[in-house]
Amino acid sequence: MSKAMIAFLVVAAVIVIAVISLYNKLVMLRNRFKNAFAQIDVQLKRRYDLIPNLVETAKGYIKHERETLEAVTAARNQAYAAGQKAAANPADAAAVRGLMQADGQLSGVLGRLMMVAEAYPDLKANQNMMQLMEELTSTENKVSFARQAYNDTVMIYNTARETFPSVLIAGMFGFAPAQLFEVESAQERQAPKVAFT
Repeated sequence: MSKAMIAFLVVAAVIVIAVISLYNKLVMLRNRFKNAFAQIDVQLKRRYDLIPNLVETAKGYIKHERETLEAVTAARNQAYAAGQKAAANPADAAAVRGLMQADGQLSGVLGRLMMVAEAYPDLKANQNMMQLMEELTSTENKVSFARQAYNDTVMIYNTARETFPSVLIAGMFGFAPAQLFEVESAQERQAPKVAFT
């Protein structure tokens, strides 16, 4: 075997090993951001499970606010459906955007429910309502932390897939960019106020 052939085989082997290494790195980073999204999904599921109990507790006290209660229930159902779609494929940017929008709408109507509940002293003093509000506040904090972790892993993945030479491998093997979990409007940036004093 000639020296040129040996040199060619060595170069080819190095290129193959580099491609395999970059591919595996991208797979690992994609799996990390999918796992980070799963953590958001767990917290959102907890949040969605709390909301019907919150609405049921409030129903007996705020009978004249039926629109608000129905809006909370509808927004919860939309957010839950959007969450299921995004959880099925966290790499689908459109599904993640849909979840962000539905989640923002849910936060808005939850804030409205809290404002309405403030006007009912008996509801504010209800032990079950206070416990649900405390759990919802805790869950909101966990959702925020999970979103931050998700966005961090998405940033690492997107940076890795956009840098050279990974960008070549990402393009060849269909590694699409991941969508950050961002809040789009100022109203959605407002966390629901949960304060029963």
